[in-house]
Amino acid sequence: MTNFSVVKGCCTPEKNESEKTSFREGEGRELPVAIIGAGPVGLAAAAHLASTGQSFILLESGKHAGANIKSWGHIRLFSPWRYNIDKAAARLLSANGWVQPDSEALPTGEELVEQYLKPLSRLPEIKPFIHLNTKVLSVGRKDTDKMKTGNRGNIPFIIHAEQNGEYQTFESRAIIDASGTWGNPNPASSSGIWLAGEKEMKERIYYGIPDVLGSEQQRYRNKRIAVVGGGHSAINALLDLAALKESYPETEILWIMRRNQVEDAYGGEEKDTLKARGRLGSRIHQLVDNWQVEVITPFRIQLIKRSEKGIRLIGSQNGKQSRLDGIDEMIVNTGSRPDFSIISELRTSIDSSTESAEALAPLIDPNIHSCGTVRPHGEKELRHPEKNFYIVGSKSYGRAPTFLMATGYEQVRSVVSHLSGDFAAAGKVELDLPETGVCSVHLKSSCDAPASSCCN
Repeated sequence: MTNFSVVKGCCTPEKNESEKTSFREGEGRELPVAIIGAGPVGLAAAAHLASTGQSFILLESGKHAGANIKSWGHIRLFSPWRYNIDKAAARLLSANGWVQPDSEALPTGEELVEQYLKPLSRLPEIKPFIHLNTKVLSVGRKDTDKMKTGNRGNIPFIIHAEQNGEYQTFESRAIIDASGTWGNPNPASSSGIWLAGEKEMKERIYYGIPDVLGSEQQRYRNKRIAVVGGGHSAINALLDLAALKESYPETEILWIMRRNQVEDAYGGEEKDTLKARGRLGSRIHQLVDNWQVEVITPFRIQLIKRSEKGIRLIGSQNGKQSRLDGIDEMIVNTGSRPDFSIISELRTSIDSSTESAEALAPLIDPNIHSCGTVRPHGEKELRHPEKNFYIVGSKSYGRAPTFLMATGYEQVRSVVSHLSGDFAAAGKVELDLPETGVCSVHLKSSCDAPASSCCN
């Protein structure tokens, strides 16, 4: 049985003195790959590393794998299980007696965690290397700041973290940042800037998809509610509110978007390869036509203020100053943005508009593409000037919408192949994603606003 010694929080196989080499001399082969985030993509990276015999550590801020997903556990995904399970992870799980769910069934967030992510995190190939309750504070090169270039690629990474309330450091030969964008939402303000008024009203604003029909029912019943956003998350919230309205008919539902016309939010409907995603568009279309949901678009929020009647929204509609008053609650689904604060001492190549990996931006920029799909991409598009540092998963997309888990799985397969030295496999990327049925490349006819206005 291999013995392990703790070196600044990092478990590495114990060696004889004659066998030990420094990172500078041996290019760090004795150090593990560090993965940040134990969500679906981070755990997929762990499965691929384990399958290729590479040592790794997995740092997760939550109490268990998939902790962030639990906050929207009541939501049913529109993609079936076959798009949500990584192939390497499935092989490891099956070898340990796991029975795969029905490939065409649609899991909830809760089911994704309980039936897939938790079993994966408990595998003997992965569990010993997961550090839970470990919040990453910053990542850099050991004893080397961002300005220093000499021998930089052969210096180990050092990760500063808070583990169970105590300061801890970990060393690694590579970093795979799969921390995602959850918990870092965009504001409701159309300028994308967090204004004081919006922050002051935080007790009446929910960012994400609340459990309207469950634990949050009392908060929303018989209230005047404004849902802000034009994507799938906003539609999910609207559908739940409409169901609540059946039992509590005094509930008022406002749908506020920046799109020029509501039809742009319906998506592919019956043409969408993902039937559940298509049904979202069809159902909200019907609710709007039946006046169950009042649509206010294009409305660009400029200020959020407290008034005697509740929340007051001040903005522009069709070029004219306008305001909405008497709103009791807001549900904001305007997308999320990545937090780069933990990697500020690393040399990165980030697109200035999408905030995605720079080489990936032309493939996913919603100013150009209206699809929920993207051309296959891997290690080459995800690499940064900082050698052996990668951002994967939804964070790699920056502010761009419509990321699918299957995209992240192919990303980490390619990255891990590269780290293992299999450059041919790293360069051969293949991705089978469903079509939306409404793909186009010129959006000016339906949206003359910036990217976040069109697709969030």
